[in-house]
Amino acid sequence: MADRVVHLVDDDEAIRRSASFMLKTSGYVVKTYASGPEFLRVRDLPPGCILLDVRMPGVDGIEVQHALRDRGTLFPVIVMTGHGDVSVAVQAMKLGASDFIEKPFERATLLQAVEHGFDRLERSDKAKARASEAEIMLHALTPRERDVLEGLARGLPNKTIGYDLSISPRTVEIHRANVMTKLKVASLSEALRIAFAAGLGEDRPLGPDPIMPAGGENEIDPAARL
Repeated sequence: MADRVVHLVDDDEAIRRSASFMLKTSGYVVKTYASGPEFLRVRDLPPGCILLDVRMPGVDGIEVQHALRDRGTLFPVIVMTGHGDVSVAVQAMKLGASDFIEKPFERATLLQAVEHGFDRLERSDKAKARASEAEIMLHALTPRERDVLEGLARGLPNKTIGYDLSISPRTVEIHRANVMTKLKVASLSEALRIAFAAGLGEDRPLGPDPIMPAGGENEIDPAARL
């Protein structure tokens, strides 16, 4: 667990000391910051969880969350609130906080929240790895084959995909077969899992390839468009 880093941001030195002790004795690496600006000055943060106090002078925790989101820093954030600060906790959760704990907190409460944050981080890392792997696999496809896979990922039938791309349903079938071969899958569901991991299937219109003339249903030689 030595590579599990917790960034602890709190202006209260007593909280920094006690929370650091709880986390370090549980195997976490802890980096402490006495204010929001001090934390935000660090540009290359080691990946990990952020334990963030919301009631800090100057730049408070909500403002820190806004700054992190603007930067694209998507580490799990656990906010620390005072007793009864429900509205602030809700606001933090809306900004993407994975959890909140009320001060004073027990060791078990702190560790449970941090562990939940790392579980979320691990799931995010795995999703990014799957997306990267899927995108690499899709590089084997031609632009037209990718268009067809996009249509399939949107749940469209061959006829509709062909209409949107100005090719015949038979040509769609040929491209579909090529997709299956190139992705080395035996079923459409396997191909769709790869497509979804790469982010295909969003609700955007398919368009005809500007290089190819629109043949529609009257296309005579489908193979000519492979």
